[in-house]
Amino acid sequence: MQFKRYRRKWPSYPIASVDNALALLELLRDFGTLRLSDAALELGISRSTAHRLLAMLVYRGFADQDAAHRYIPGPALGVAPAGMSWTAELRRRVHPHLQALSDELDETVNLMVRAGTQVRFLATVQGSRAVRVGDRQGEVMPAHSASAGKAMLAQLGLPAVKDLYLLESRINGTDFPQSWFAGFEQELITANRRGFAVNLEETEVGANALGVAIRDGAGEVVAGLSVSIPPVRFRQMFEAGLPSAVFAARERIEAGLEDFIAGQ
Repeated sequence: MQFKRYRRKWPSYPIASVDNALALLELLRDFGTLRLSDAALELGISRSTAHRLLAMLVYRGFADQDAAHRYIPGPALGVAPAGMSWTAELRRRVHPHLQALSDELDETVNLMVRAGTQVRFLATVQGSRAVRVGDRQGEVMPAHSASAGKAMLAQLGLPAVKDLYLLESRINGTDFPQSWFAGFEQELITANRRGFAVNLEETEVGANALGVAIRDGAGEVVAGLSVSIPPVRFRQMFEAGLPSAVFAARERIEAGLEDFIAGQ
C-alpha cells in the first residue's frame, strides 16, 4: 500500500506576501477564529499589513468577521476548521514545553491534534542543527503515518480504530487492505505497550519521528507530541534516552493541563 510522502521545501524565489496569506488560511482552518493582533504577532508583521492581507481573504470569501470583529473561516476556504475552539489555548499552554524539549534535544518538536484519520500540526519548534527536519506547522497528513498520530489512535482501542477506518473507506473510497490493517493493528499494540509510536520515513524521506499522546485534565487524549529527527541521528538519539526525554516532557505538559478540559 503506497502513501504520499510529505516534504515542505522553501522555494527558490519565495513571495512573502503570498506565504503570509497562506499561513493565515492555515491559522483560520486550524483554530477557527483569529484576531488581527494575533495574526500580526504570529507572522511577525505589522497590524496594518495583517489587516490588508485579511481584508483580501474576506474579499475572496476565504475569511469573514463575526460580531466581535474576529476573523473566522469563510465559505470559500474549502477545508473546515478543526472545530475545536480550545486548540488555541492548548497551543498557548504547550508551546513553552515544545521550546524546552527542542532546546534540550536540539531537534524539531511538534504539537498536533487528530481529526478523524488525519492529524493537523498546530505548532513546530525547530532545532538549530544544519541538518534538521523542517517546520510542519499547518500541515495535514494521515494519522496512521505520523508517530504521534499512531500514538493517539492506539489509545482509542483496536475496535474503535477499525470502525474509524471502515468509515473513512465508505466516505472517501480510500482502500485499506485487510493485510495492511492487520499490520497496523500490530503497530498500535506495540505502541500501547511501549507508550510511544515511531515513524520511520513514512511521511517524509529524511525524517524519522517518535511520538506520544497527550491527555487533558479529564484524562482524554487531546493531542500528540512528536520529535522529528533525520535518520542519520535517530538511532543514536533513541539509544541516548529519547523516549525518556519525551515522556518527561509529556508529564510536564499534562501537569500544566490539569485544569484544562477540551471542549469547555
